[in-house]
Amino acid sequence: MRVAVAMSGGVDSSVAAFILKEKGYDLSAFTIKTWRCDSKKESDRANEAEETKICCGPEALEHARNTAQLLKIPHRVVDLSKEFSEKIEKYFIDEYLSGRTPNPCVYCNSRIKFGDCLNNLRAEGVSKIATGHYARIFSCDGNFYLAQGKDKKYDQSYFLCDLSKETFPFIEFPLAELTKSEVRKIAKENGLLSVERKSSQDICFASGGAGYGEYMASHVKRDAFTPGKVINKNGEILGKHKGVAFYTVGQRRGLGIAGENAAYILKIDAKNNVIILGEKKDALKTVIHLTGFRWLTTKEELEGRKFLVKIRYNSAGSEGVIEDLSADKCVVRFKKPQFAPAPGQAAVFYEDETVAGVGWIC
Repeated sequence: MRVAVAMSGGVDSSVAAFILKEKGYDLSAFTIKTWRCDSKKESDRANEAEETKICCGPEALEHARNTAQLLKIPHRVVDLSKEFSEKIEKYFIDEYLSGRTPNPCVYCNSRIKFGDCLNNLRAEGVSKIATGHYARIFSCDGNFYLAQGKDKKYDQSYFLCDLSKETFPFIEFPLAELTKSEVRKIAKENGLLSVERKSSQDICFASGGAGYGEYMASHVKRDAFTPGKVINKNGEILGKHKGVAFYTVGQRRGLGIAGENAAYILKIDAKNNVIILGEKKDALKTVIHLTGFRWLTTKEELEGRKFLVKIRYNSAGSEGVIEDLSADKCVVRFKKPQFAPAPGQAAVFYEDETVAGVGWIC
């Protein structure tokens, strides 16, 4: 079986490649190139990527090449920088300009890593692609499912929720049954060249300098940062904001409003360039509306069923019930109020450890 392993230069992908090599697969390695260097500014971005050690940056590429050489497996670069710019960076910018909070890591997995990249490699005769994600794919009665990995602290199934279930048979997660500490031990014992990075760095392409605000300011042709009104839920003017693209629902700090210690962003009205603030209790919601709803398991009756629902990656999840299901939309009612569900974020449904479905908060 021909397997191509995605290598980012980090400890997880390095150990994933090592495990597959030990199993005797016809193995090759690749690194996805997402940055573009077609101008001085873009070259500066590549240098910045190297300094901050972002996912798929130039420094990561060098680590990946060294590890592949150590493992004696061929390595190449898959240039998807054009696709990344068109599908991920554009989405990222458009969402913030619309007053929504994007989730580029989820989009990158489904559109780039397990989208364009998987399709291209399969067309070349590769049977599966493998990555260092902490997640699991299993089969039952001829069907394939996505589930949490053994290490719940580092589980990344949330970020894989948007994958098409048709891709599951062509994906391998070698770290599925390992913990992070076990992975580090394997790397140390076998002298693997790798680097440690912050986990789940969603905005890898905008992590340098002043972060995504600086990125937006340098990439948006029109003025994305037009100052506007900040009001409370009664419509009273509290001050001015710097531009809706600087903010997200649930944000508390950096508002520049007197008495902001008791203020949270409840809503971003991009159309009218207005931000609405309120107390923390006002940001608690028991009902959320989802669009783009997709089910990944059985097709049985869903309304009225209880699931563990995560509305952000670092949450433990909460019990929710599906209501008003129609086409690709639904309503979720939670047993306990959830803090600041942010439009644009994924709501992921779990049945035990299995990812049962996903929808986008609207």
